[in-house]
Amino acid sequence: MAALLEVENLRTHFATRNGVVRAVDGLSFHVDAGETVAIVGESGCGKSVTSLSILRLVDQPPARIAGQIRFGGRNLAALGEAEMRDLRGNEIGMIFQEPMTSLNPLLTIGRQIAEPVMLHQGLDRVAARARALEMLTLVGIPAPERRLDDYPHQLSGGMRQRAMIAMALACNPKILVADEPTTALDVTIQAQIIDLMRDLQRRTGSAIILITHDLGVVAEMAARVVVMYAGRKVEEADVATIFTDPRHPYTRGLLGAVPRPGSRGTNTRLAEIPGSVPSLIKPLVGCAFAGRCPKAGDICRRAAPAWREVGPGHGAACHFAAGAA
Repeated sequence: MAALLEVENLRTHFATRNGVVRAVDGLSFHVDAGETVAIVGESGCGKSVTSLSILRLVDQPPARIAGQIRFGGRNLAALGEAEMRDLRGNEIGMIFQEPMTSLNPLLTIGRQIAEPVMLHQGLDRVAARARALEMLTLVGIPAPERRLDDYPHQLSGGMRQRAMIAMALACNPKILVADEPTTALDVTIQAQIIDLMRDLQRRTGSAIILITHDLGVVAEMAARVVVMYAGRKVEEADVATIFTDPRHPYTRGLLGAVPRPGSRGTNTRLAEIPGSVPSLIKPLVGCAFAGRCPKAGDICRRAAPAWREVGPGHGAACHFAAGAA
């Protein structure tokens, strides 16, 4: 059975005055129906550009998107803009990183949820408003009838995020792209948003691409994890395997930087990954992580590592991936 979404050799490069920035450079992964796949990595690794590239929300030029993005048998990279507009918000929903800047400050919350329903599903204003009320109720916003006519600035951060989720799910999309859905929220609200997304996924059956740097959110929500570094995929496995048997040194570094339960008040220090991400303008020679890797050898600096399968559904781009973690 074919995957719901298949991304193959995705390359998103930006032309700048200083040269070509290879923000995403040869990324491949897939998402099955109803599955949650997390894409993780440091800021600047290319995960948000990946999500925007899938939806063709990156301006071309200065960007150039290449590769295959197959959704429901169609290559999105080859579709015209009118066809992409029909897909966005209808079959593929998007929760943007910062709802205060993603929501239109001049339109009420109800109108912003109703408009894509009117556009994609042909509902009239009365039916679309009823759908907006249904969605605000579904995502647990208090007094949803009143909130329909509120503007974004009148809602708290948590309620704005819930409104964004309501908007993204209003047309019952097959896949939901969530870009850092809990960023800038306090931990209590984060937990509520995670619970809400899991509950809505059970009800609607939507697949989710979760873009995040928060491994705690990954552990709560994801079935499978794609780890990105410097625009490339460096490891992929199911979530349990990533946490218990990581094979790429970068993945181990990310896990080492996560606070452990019971460590507060002790002298245990969090691990850090020394150095910085290499320039994405200069051609990368060898392994992109070699300059920061404690186990890098001469081969790592000379030759880029090939993708290696190290277990069922588990692969890594590391010369030493086959060895024990």
